Amino acid sequence: MTSSQAGLLTAVFLASAVEFVEAFTIVLAMGVTREWRSALWGTAAGIATLIAVTAVAGYALVRWLPESALQLAVGTLLLIFGLQWLRKAILRAAGLKTLHDEEQAFHQEREAALRASRDQRLGLDWFAFVVSFKAVLLEGLEVVFIVITFGVNADSVPLASAGAAAACVLVLVSGAILHRPLARVPENTLKFAVGLLLATFGTFWSVEGLGVVTASRESLEWPGGELAILVLLAVWSAVSCAAVMALRRAAPEPA
Repeated sequence: MTSSQAGLLTAVFLASAVEFVEAFTIVLAMGVTREWRSALWGTAAGIATLIAVTAVAGYALVRWLPESALQLAVGTLLLIFGLQWLRKAILRAAGLKTLHDEEQAFHQEREAALRASRDQRLGLDWFAFVVSFKAVLLEGLEVVFIVITFGVNADSVPLASAGAAAACVLVLVSGAILHRPLARVPENTLKFAVGLLLATFGTFWSVEGLGVVTASRESLEWPGGELAILVLLAVWSAVSCAAVMALRRAAPEPA
């Protein structure tokens, strides 16, 4: 396995695990508080929608864009997406943004489920169905985006899909065994790592894709090839750590 493939698998696995943990928390709250049958049907509907979106979007990207244009478009989107994750992670590490807490999220969803009125449609508790469906769909769309961008750009869709599937299985098995929110997962640390990986690969592929504006329209090559990925990762890590330290020094002292 090359360094690019190893990084791809790691990034997809970690990003998918974070999203699946958040979706699992919401579905668990609906199942425990309202009705498991409706929550599971909502989950199944969300997964089916995600599979359809993945198939259509992946086919469209491969068919309509040349390789260099694909690298530029997907790399730029991935870089923007990664910087959003990285920005939030830096603010959390600097103490300027509240850390995400799955136990708290579970209790909030549970309270909302208890307050909601009963509405039976198609033999299902509609509130549990819709909330579970939306949770799986919204969190899953980020997973689909990452799988498609990494898989299509690196020509390794099966490998990217395997990383996402492994994360899904791990979260579901852990949740089924514990039957409680996965609060012990170091989610905020994972988000920092994922932000770094997304920004790294986004930079790598977007620069390669700049070849689309040259006369040959061929992808540009990085010095050292895929080893440049490790250098970019080190640069993004150094910049992020420097940002955290700068924000900590600039933050006002607590009263």
